Amino acid sequence: MSMVPFESKALVHQTSLRATTAGLLIGSLVLVSNFQFGLQTGWVSMMSLPSALLACAIFKQVLPKIYPDMAPFSDVENVYIQSLAVAVGTGPLAYGFVGVIPAIENFLTAEESGFTREQGAPFTFQQLLLWSLALAFFGIFFAVPLRKQVIVREKLRFPSGSATATLIAILNGSEILQEISPLELKELRERRLREYSEVLSSSDGYNMLEEDNQRNSAVDEEEPIRSESEEPNRGNYYGSTPDIPPAATDAKSTYEKNIAILVKTFAVSSLYTILSYFLPAIKAIPIFGNRLSQSYLWNLQPSPAYIGQGIIMGLSTVVYMLLGCILGWGVLAPLARYKGWVDPDADINDWEKGVQGWILWSSLAVMVVDSVVGFIVFTTKSVLRFCLRDDKRIALESMIDDSLQSMLLEEERIINRESCSAGRRRSTVKLVSSDQEHEVDSRQLVKLTTVISGLIVSSIICVVCITYLFGTKIVPLSSVFVALILALFLSVLAVRALGETDLNPVSGIGKLSQLVFAMITPRTMKGGVLLNLVAGGIAEAGAQQAGDLMQDLKTGHLLGASPRAQFFAQLIGASWSIVLSSVMYLLYNRIYEIPSTQFRVPTAVIWIDCARLVTGEGLPDKALECTIVLGTIFGILSLIKNLYRDKGYKWLIWIPSGVAVGVGIYNAPSFTLARFIGGCFAHIWLRTHRGDTSAKTSMIVFSSGLVLGEGICSIFNMIFAGYNVPHL
Repeated sequence: MSMVPFESKALVHQTSLRATTAGLLIGSLVLVSNFQFGLQTGWVSMMSLPSALLACAIFKQVLPKIYPDMAPFSDVENVYIQSLAVAVGTGPLAYGFVGVIPAIENFLTAEESGFTREQGAPFTFQQLLLWSLALAFFGIFFAVPLRKQVIVREKLRFPSGSATATLIAILNGSEILQEISPLELKELRERRLREYSEVLSSSDGYNMLEEDNQRNSAVDEEEPIRSESEEPNRGNYYGSTPDIPPAATDAKSTYEKNIAILVKTFAVSSLYTILSYFLPAIKAIPIFGNRLSQSYLWNLQPSPAYIGQGIIMGLSTVVYMLLGCILGWGVLAPLARYKGWVDPDADINDWEKGVQGWILWSSLAVMVVDSVVGFIVFTTKSVLRFCLRDDKRIALESMIDDSLQSMLLEEERIINRESCSAGRRRSTVKLVSSDQEHEVDSRQLVKLTTVISGLIVSSIICVVCITYLFGTKIVPLSSVFVALILALFLSVLAVRALGETDLNPVSGIGKLSQLVFAMITPRTMKGGVLLNLVAGGIAEAGAQQAGDLMQDLKTGHLLGASPRAQFFAQLIGASWSIVLSSVMYLLYNRIYEIPSTQFRVPTAVIWIDCARLVTGEGLPDKALECTIVLGTIFGILSLIKNLYRDKGYKWLIWIPSGVAVGVGIYNAPSFTLARFIGGCFAHIWLRTHRGDTSAKTSMIVFSSGLVLGEGICSIFNMIFAGYNVPHL
């Protein structure tokens, strides 16, 4: 694969039967893991990095031993598998199985549903399939037209997608794009020339240069460096840099090290998961005493998966969550009991009369205000940038770029000679100017007719399935069409937010959709709460799928993969996820009690309470005053943080994220404490490995193994519970 020119990589066959099978298998494992933690905490991960790593393990370790003559595994095939796995694995969130569906089943009253459903009545398998089918595809077609703008033209970062591309390039020793501005190219040139000048000015510089020239002459005889006119398909490339030279031996050692880390952490997490079934006490250790444990759930659950999630989230996020935990369970909960705002004798797990149901509103206020303010600021900035944009900046950058081109070409010769003289193969990083549009062969793009017809068909499927499930009296046809149009616009915001911040705020998007429908739906309408939930679920599904596909498309763009192949991977993965998600939800419902202390379904509670709030139901005693105070405080903090986010001020880190604080307020302390441990570990690891470019990748692989181990082995716990295997 390394011999294939970058411009031709998209033409390499990627949609093979073996790749599709591997992608479905890996995606199914991720889906099982996401179901476990989605129902427990509302947290779902794309798992793109471990999916790419597992694909490499299958095709570079397992299958070659069974089939020695197997066709070689390519980086673009790796991209296809990873895209398919992500499409399958994120089904629980995209189809509302950790939020909207549990909310409708368990919390929606008969009156709130317009007397079309009974509270606690579960969906049948056929109904779950139809619901998933309604939400499965329109988000994919929303994303395709956005690719040209946000990836090819604007070149938004999409940090997770870029990190996955880097990992795949390292594991396969392949070529990857690096998009930098002309000014950054100038800085690179100046830095390289300074380094080269220092060598020449040293005492032995002349002798070193002579020896280098002699070695370069020998290298040139074997592999001459071509000039610009001899370079085929040069396009808008301006050179290579030896900053990231993943030679074949380095790629192999990195791959083997990451696989070893993944296997070990997977084994540790799996062992804990099995042990926790037979020894339930290890899931709730009262480290602060029995009184705080029984009254306010201050326990430690040393779950490897929660620690792994904390590693992925990072120190700042888990600190904000700990702040919310202290605020909710250390201040607000005791205050509510002391003041008599809740029944002091009510069980802590009582959603209606207990503390949990009361502090939920504070959590919801903080999260919704933070999301709404963030969207307003982000949208306003985008509109202003668009309105104030002119061609002067682009022209100026082009002039700078033209003046640098000839010098950079000469520098490329110097850098390549230095790399060859050191016995390394040429760098696999290609620098491309950010003011140029780099695109794959047009045959590998999704046709506009396909997008338009797909949007029409998927929208019709959504309308038909939703109206069949809930009836046109409760969910009118016009409401479904409005929800789809709203989902389209909110998906655009989600994609842009994900590209700039690596956060897809699907929860906030769902709440915004609920707020919009509350304003356009008469409060006297029967089934208004149910309509509100369905509309929010449609918007969340579109944003989730559009964001996931765009992250994957960024990965493919940097590696030269076919967008068309990734598009089909998303369609195949979504189709399989419809069936598997429905089956897994039925299994969890039949084997476990939902909601329960083990499966709190926090997202579902937030969905139903937000729907009741916006449709006019009153709040518990003094909850309104508390939400107003906290909402005002965190609204101001969110405004400051979003206004100055792009300025690079270090003091911004001291302003907490409202979403993270809200999650900390809502979730029991046992969930937050374990994540805080993981965030501290990540901080210490990165500080002690500063300068090591592979340290962060290894850390992510480490945490992914912890999450996957507990998530996948939860299947065994489910089997034990289904057969009533006794605890020790």
